Amino acid sequence: MMCRHCAADLDQGFLDLGFAPPSNAYLTPEQLRRPEITLPLRLFVCTRCWLVQTEDFAAPEDLFAADYAYFSSTSSSWLDHARHYAQMITRRLALDGDSLVIEVASNDGYLLRNFVAAGIPCLGIEPTRDTAEAAERIGIPVLRAFFGRGLGERLAAEGRRADLIIGNNVYAHVSDINDFTAGLQAALKPDGVITLEFPHLLRMIAGRQFDTAYHEHFSYLSLTTVARIFHSHGLRIWDVEELPTHGGSLRIYGCHAEDARPEAESVGRMMATERAFGLFERTTYAEFQAIADGIRNNLLGFLVDERRRSTRIAAYGAAAKGNTLLNFAGIRPNLLPYVVDAAESKQGKFLPGSHLPVVPPAALRERRPDIVLILPWNIADEIVERHSYVRDWGGRFAVAVPEIAFL
Repeated sequence: MMCRHCAADLDQGFLDLGFAPPSNAYLTPEQLRRPEITLPLRLFVCTRCWLVQTEDFAAPEDLFAADYAYFSSTSSSWLDHARHYAQMITRRLALDGDSLVIEVASNDGYLLRNFVAAGIPCLGIEPTRDTAEAAERIGIPVLRAFFGRGLGERLAAEGRRADLIIGNNVYAHVSDINDFTAGLQAALKPDGVITLEFPHLLRMIAGRQFDTAYHEHFSYLSLTTVARIFHSHGLRIWDVEELPTHGGSLRIYGCHAEDARPEAESVGRMMATERAFGLFERTTYAEFQAIADGIRNNLLGFLVDERRRSTRIAAYGAAAKGNTLLNFAGIRPNLLPYVVDAAESKQGKFLPGSHLPVVPPAALRERRPDIVLILPWNIADEIVERHSYVRDWGGRFAVAVPEIAFL
């Protein structure tokens, strides 16, 4: 196996989570009676360019199918994040009715709806049918395709180069990061700006967030590595911000290499922080497996003990990170009988691998669990606030990552 960016041989392991199905491959009742495909879920680090990546087993077309069940608009906090970003970037770049904004992986229009409302022309690029249709229903033009060099060059040839290209939580999801980055360069106007948001590898390691590993996440990124990838495709990073989203993310600002924009001090500071943390040392990656094993063992012990006490436990959030955790720990409905989720696209289905049934939030009032184990810990505050009535009958909220804790 070779690095997806620099083609170096990979010999440094990072994380082995055994075998698991794709994290968003939710099952219908009929599919429960059929064989289920599982794939190795292993991460390696390239010690030349320090890109962390999954082992090659899954194809993008299999992971991001037409009925892809993740709809960004389900989370109110994510909608707020998108709205604030749209307002900020519109002011910062002076976008108006003569500008063009392109979002790659535009999902259900959670972000571009803000540009439509402001009268700023936009285009969504989204390969999954159901989310693209949801965006089109609210007036967002969508091109249904996977993004890469070919599509970027086609947009440029059609006179549709962008003033702003947005990619929120997509850069880690692309199997060919070089082709994708070349597409960004081709589709960007000479004075245009790229903003990408992605979970920060440093925060993943520091926060013991091993459950953010899943097949759809092909890459795990640092600022230093992304800067190298950008440089190899005629782009550069001129600013970076730290974000609290997804347990700690970066928002990078990119432009063409010859753009006159000065580089902000934040870029050098973050690269120095990454080096001081040890992101470019083998030992940092060699120690992570034991951390993941410990979290798994603690969760299993907790659930077994609570079952012996006849505690009523529900899981909340049919999220990808929850599926990683449940499958790595081998948890099944005998320990967690069901999972609650607000997304109608997931309700009535079953989690991949663990086969927990997904039920609507009304089940909390009906079944009155003693403990609600929140799987998407990154939005735990939102979930607790929305369902605070659980405390009325003495119920408690808990998370398992980075450790068992009651909220």
